[in-house]
Amino acid sequence: MKTPLVTYVALLRGVNVGGNNRLLMADLRAHFASIGYLEVRTFIQSGNVIFQSADAVRSEHLEAAIANQFDIVTPVVLRTVQQIAATVRRNPFADLDRGRLHVGFLRQTPIAGAVAGLELEQFAPDQARVVQSDVYLYLPNGTARSKLATYVDRRLKSSMTVRNWNTVAELHALTNA
Repeated sequence: MKTPLVTYVALLRGVNVGGNNRLLMADLRAHFASIGYLEVRTFIQSGNVIFQSADAVRSEHLEAAIANQFDIVTPVVLRTVQQIAATVRRNPFADLDRGRLHVGFLRQTPIAGAVAGLELEQFAPDQARVVQSDVYLYLPNGTARSKLATYVDRRLKSSMTVRNWNTVAELHALTNA
């Protein structure tokens, strides 16, 4: 019996941001294909890779492969198609301006005590909600001045990479096409 293919989204942190960790998406696609992944696609230049595999995929394996090939050390957060769909479905800020909404994707679900210890009110009017391994960020004044994502990232002690809502919605559409 043939093992079914699982579609994954690899979210690389800090790639092509502010001129740092420059990585051509064509090179990244080619590398993913060369290490055995199928139907490899990328979305925009910030390190979003959609691919399929019959085998379980680990973030650590992808990080090592990227470091070995490109000499770039970057955290990779993985999500399956089902997990991306759940992220979209669970959006606690669905009634707010989606242009101000972001999602922080955590490598793993944080412990409840760490979430309970977050002091989010100090960042008002910015808001955050942690739902399993996603951090929904509503930043009405934009990301440039907000310190909320950095605070949450440090306090939860889990690799987090942030995408704006339009990117999340497009990844959902691309993985469900």
